[in-house]
Amino acid sequence: MKKLTITSAAIALAIGVSAPVYAEKNNNSHPFNVSDLTHLNKLHSAAVSPDGSKAIYAVKHRFQDGTTSSNLYSLNLNDTEAKPFQLTHDKGTEHSVQFAADGKSIYFLAVRNGSTQLYNLPLTGGEAKQVSDLSLGIDDYKLSNDTDQVAMSIRVFPQCETLKCSKDKFDKEANKKTTGRTYTQLMVRHWDTWEDHARNHIFVASIDGNKLGKITDVTQGLDTETPPKPFSGMEEVTFTPDGKSIVYSAKAPSKEQSWTTNYDLWQVAVTGGEATNLTPENKAWDSHPVFSSDGRYMAYFAMTRAGAEADRFRIMLRDTVTGQTKEVAPLWDRSPSSIMFGDDNQTLYVTAQDVGQVTLFEVNTQFGDVRPIYNKGYNSFVAVENGKAIFSHKSLDEPGDLYSINLNGEGLKQITHVNEEKLKDIKFGEYEQFTFKGWNNEDVYGYWIKPANYEEGKKYPVAFLVHGGPQGSFGNGFSGRWNAQLWAGAGYGVVMVDFHGSTGYGQKFTDSITKDWGGKPLEDLQKGLAAVGQQQEWLDTKNACALGGSYGGYMMNWIEGKWSDGFKCLVNHAGLFDMRSMYYVTEELWFPEHEFGGQYKDNKALYEKFNPVNYVENWKTPMLVIHGEKDFRVPYGQGLAAFSFLQRNNIPSELLIFPDENHWILNQDNLEQWYGSVLGWMERWTKK
Repeated sequence: MKKLTITSAAIALAIGVSAPVYAEKNNNSHPFNVSDLTHLNKLHSAAVSPDGSKAIYAVKHRFQDGTTSSNLYSLNLNDTEAKPFQLTHDKGTEHSVQFAADGKSIYFLAVRNGSTQLYNLPLTGGEAKQVSDLSLGIDDYKLSNDTDQVAMSIRVFPQCETLKCSKDKFDKEANKKTTGRTYTQLMVRHWDTWEDHARNHIFVASIDGNKLGKITDVTQGLDTETPPKPFSGMEEVTFTPDGKSIVYSAKAPSKEQSWTTNYDLWQVAVTGGEATNLTPENKAWDSHPVFSSDGRYMAYFAMTRAGAEADRFRIMLRDTVTGQTKEVAPLWDRSPSSIMFGDDNQTLYVTAQDVGQVTLFEVNTQFGDVRPIYNKGYNSFVAVENGKAIFSHKSLDEPGDLYSINLNGEGLKQITHVNEEKLKDIKFGEYEQFTFKGWNNEDVYGYWIKPANYEEGKKYPVAFLVHGGPQGSFGNGFSGRWNAQLWAGAGYGVVMVDFHGSTGYGQKFTDSITKDWGGKPLEDLQKGLAAVGQQQEWLDTKNACALGGSYGGYMMNWIEGKWSDGFKCLVNHAGLFDMRSMYYVTEELWFPEHEFGGQYKDNKALYEKFNPVNYVENWKTPMLVIHGEKDFRVPYGQGLAAFSFLQRNNIPSELLIFPDENHWILNQDNLEQWYGSVLGWMERWTKK
């Protein structure tokens, strides 16, 4: 793994933190490839003991024969020479680790007897004990502060009063001879799943020894999702510190599920009953409730614009005694993504995207001061204990490990090394953040990555990666999907631009793409590629392929019509082709209605102004089209339509369809095929 470039190290020193130092490569190291990616170990489900002395984490391994295993490991944080100790050796996957309040045992979820259940493992020795034995599997859970109670997310039918009723209904549905489904309102499908009329509900039970007590559906009869689908988890659910109530985020049941983003915070007793709406006045998104340990304050996130899923999350603080609510740090122009209270009940620790990074921040709730703790790479808090933050860290050349840092930003230490052996044989490309003047002469940021086998004096073809969202970012992170280092490993210079509309640069910058999908972003991409070509002469910007997914795929279709002489080839993954048909077949209607100012019938002119299908007469660049048949966000007909036009008009093109994938490629074998097809297509046209 490379050492930091001078520029990156200088940035780290400027904010008062130490830059990670990596092991030197051996002489047999090779450029990073897709097989390396799919066989990297993955750290997940980390937790720190209440006294800060131990970290428990899970590592998932994928072996050459395609099998996987995931086990739990313990590490003594007080001993710098300590080696991790493997706690479990089961064939199943343990995940969602949490410590008991006394620190003497841990809880986790695992599939060991047919369905996902809750287990407890004493750290003094012995086997894990199965705590739950429910007729349905547990999707996720959260413990009360004293760990005497557990809240569990379980998918059930709202009309059922028992888990057995839901289990019987699931079995009946699976075994019936007919296949037709009837719907009376939207949504009828979401992300990659047709609605089956079941819902995520929250169940609460006491923990008595290694058994659950009475189980109560505290959301009984609720015909809406909590936690919300498809990506939310138990960060949307919390116990009150006294353990008497649950607070959760959910939409109110209504026929407007498909076109509203009005998630509210609801409070209900752990014994069940009627829930109270805590945020009825806000018609936008309320999320991530957390309590101070003394119960005095509840902090949460709130957007202010209804229907705007990429609005800035504000940090809100409610005094549970007086009932007064205020915004914390109202002048801070970032949108946090995670939140926790410090031990003093006055300090919040949050993460937020910040100029191509995901930064750890400390926020003073009294004065609103916001101070960065660490801002290199993509980071997320695991715990704050004993004046230190324990966090997971990734970057463009780091797949993910646990680190610790003093809360003053000093003393950075890497705690785990889950890929140390594998990384010593891998060569990554050096990278650096750059900036240029984009639309309206405003500063725009991006990253370039050198080919892994870079040689001074040579020029290299360019892989121009365009992120989706469109309110997203291709920043200093490491991912299984769209991993920029794979193009560097294949010999390309990689360029990524966070155009107007990207996240982490202030809300005004993010909002600037709304109602202007094909305007400012295209100008930024054009100016960014030209600027980085001048700054880095080793980039052969005249021999480039552009590629992107979702909105990035839309931009490939838009480039075909508006920048048709810019690239040797294009790769369009799940791209929007016809904005009219797209409006009527996507599932989350609030998104196009916000981005284009209303329904298609009410604002046809704007939809058509930025509709790629209206500019197909200019298409000529060879394009690879990729789509998943289970993609309900951008249904695969959009990809088929683009491919049909390309073929009918003799434009070199190929189509790659995955029957079992959604908007993303998740199957690791399919991922290898995806990268193989993409890199092969690019090599054909760049003649690398």
